[in-house]
Amino acid sequence: MAELTALESLIEMGFPRGRAEKALALTGNQGIEAAMDWLMEHEDDPDVDEPLETPLSHVLGREPTPSEQVGPEGSGSAAGESRPILTEEERQEQTKRMLELVAQKQREREEREEREALEREKQRRRQGQELSVARQKLQEDEMRRAAEERRREKAEELAARQRVREKIERDKAERAKKYGGSVGSRSSPPATDPGPVPSSPSQEPPTKREYDQCRIQVRLPDGTSLTQTFRAREQLAAVRLYVELHRGEEPGQDQDPVQLLSGFPRRAFSEADMERPLQELGLVPSAVLIVAKKCPS
Repeated sequence: MAELTALESLIEMGFPRGRAEKALALTGNQGIEAAMDWLMEHEDDPDVDEPLETPLSHVLGREPTPSEQVGPEGSGSAAGESRPILTEEERQEQTKRMLELVAQKQREREEREEREALEREKQRRRQGQELSVARQKLQEDEMRRAAEERRREKAEELAARQRVREKIERDKAERAKKYGGSVGSRSSPPATDPGPVPSSPSQEPPTKREYDQCRIQVRLPDGTSLTQTFRAREQLAAVRLYVELHRGEEPGQDQDPVQLLSGFPRRAFSEADMERPLQELGLVPSAVLIVAKKCPS
């Protein structure tokens, strides 16, 4: 009846009888140490105090003896006849050994839990460092993509401005070829004697004398002025192109479209007027024009 001796030892060590019986049964009655290990591991289980549905003798792999089938009064006397009686000194020694074993198991459990807690803390720190590195890498990638996007937009803007300059140069060359003169030349040919400024831009040029050239003075918004001689048969668009090429803005800046106005009487030339010759607009032999920024439509 070794299992009963183990049961009594566990009870004397302070374990409840139900838990001791359950531990011995579930460990296959392999001894006090195995039962103690089970009790230490499952002491926090919510069902640790629930009794086993299978009788203890069935779990241990045997049929209940007549002494076990008898009530509590009979079982004590039968067990007392079959198990050895321990002296007080032996009982105290066994209890002391069991308590030392319990303390050892408790220390082992605490050390194990401490190691597990330390390992969890290391894992948490390692995961935190990995998360920080991943977040920093993500920020660097975003900054690199933003810088590349800015460089791309700047390159596209410069390319668009270059295309505008090339278009202006092509228009200039085409007009020079069409009218047989250099529209954008900075050196002005000898100017003819200026005649009286017509009273109205729409007034027809004087019929008593035919002028081949027209001297145009253009006043810019910053107070400076440009003077250039054009052919009387050139269109007003040639004057506007000349102004756009020589109005002195910084390279690389966006150039707003301009609108030409006559000084007196004040008149704003339309897009249809840009295709009309200077002679037809009454700007021959000389005229003063004012440049205003054109509001984009």
